[in-house]
Amino acid sequence: MSDVAIRRIGDGDVADLRSLNALFHEVFNADEPDYRDYAEAPPSDAYLAARCTDPDFLALGAWEGDRPVGALAGYILRKWEQERAEIFIYDLAVAADRRRRGIATALIEAAREVARDVGAWTLFLGADQGDEGPIALYSKLGRREDVHHFDIEP
Repeated sequence: MSDVAIRRIGDGDVADLRSLNALFHEVFNADEPDYRDYAEAPPSDAYLAARCTDPDFLALGAWEGDRPVGALAGYILRKWEQERAEIFIYDLAVAADRRRRGIATALIEAAREVARDVGAWTLFLGADQGDEGPIALYSKLGRREDVHHFDIEP
């Protein structure tokens, strides 16, 4: 893991955000071909530039040199009932040839640092049933809750 650099996406990092999107596409579509396609409708540079400066969007990348080998995307959810936040880790991916090297853990640890910086009291994420690798990792890092997830059409 020593040759991997973890960095948060920020102002001016549109090209890096595109490279993380390409990694999500590579990883998720290889594992589940019917999964949502990250390459299907690429957003404009203006849209990505706005995400790069959005204080409530969290994108972290793990790079070996110029190659992205890990990515985490999430959202800082500012709460209303108390002056605090939660971080929802929406997606986490590691290149197939770089798994089991601590990259996912390093990305989550970097997200935990952001959580402390923004006053978040928790980070949460989901895992699909039967996705044993991620479930084992997340179980080591946090408390498991079995919940139901519902998608509601707008």
